[in-house]
Amino acid sequence: MNMQTSPSAIGLVGFDGDDTLWKSEDYYQKAEHEFGLILSNYIDLHDAGTAQHLLKVQRRNLAVFGYGAKGMTLSMLEAAIELTDEKISAHDLRQIVEIGRRTLEHPVDVIDGVREAVAAIAAEFPVVLITKGDLFHQEQKIERSGLLDLFPRIEIVSEKDPGTYAKVLAEFNMPAERFVMVGNSLRSDIEPVLGLGGWGIHTPYAMTWAHEAEHGVSADEPRLHHADTAHQWPEAVRAVAVQAAAAQGG
Repeated sequence: MNMQTSPSAIGLVGFDGDDTLWKSEDYYQKAEHEFGLILSNYIDLHDAGTAQHLLKVQRRNLAVFGYGAKGMTLSMLEAAIELTDEKISAHDLRQIVEIGRRTLEHPVDVIDGVREAVAAIAAEFPVVLITKGDLFHQEQKIERSGLLDLFPRIEIVSEKDPGTYAKVLAEFNMPAERFVMVGNSLRSDIEPVLGLGGWGIHTPYAMTWAHEAEHGVSADEPRLHHADTAHQWPEAVRAVAVQAAAAQGG
């Protein structure tokens, strides 16, 4: 059933890419597992805190290498050299590079229900894809996903923070209170948008990178809606539109 909403209540619906429209973290966790197998020939993984050390290296490199498989690969190489006190062989460093290459070339598996849900929302509201990461890799994933035709506008950004969202919304001449973002990451997809006065629909993925798991979103945030699966997105967006219309006095 189609709810009656103010035509101005929601003017734009944004969608995240990785782990919202298609699977991604599965391949990164597989890469980290393979990385650990290589390092296990040199160190005790538990004593060395390999996963924690790699996360620390990735975080300090984000401002230089950015997000994505290429940055992950460079951070794995750096972490491997540090953790083995520079004893790791050239052969094994090459194996780490190959892990990165396989991650870059992974298949793009669209999550169940996504195409139908986005198409249904796009029939009622303007939509935009806002995805974070390496430009070339994200372009490839969007192309291989088969979802390109659903999005008249695509934004590939290096970071998802309030400034980035504000810039995108300014390009659309769209006030934040008329924008809703759909995504799996409370840190990147939801929190910055809520901070600007917008709305969020959170659909958690089965696994989350530790860096993305840290956020400051309150569980009882009134402008945050939850959808367990993509199938629930159209109804969730309509519910946001009703709430937004009431907030706007419509």
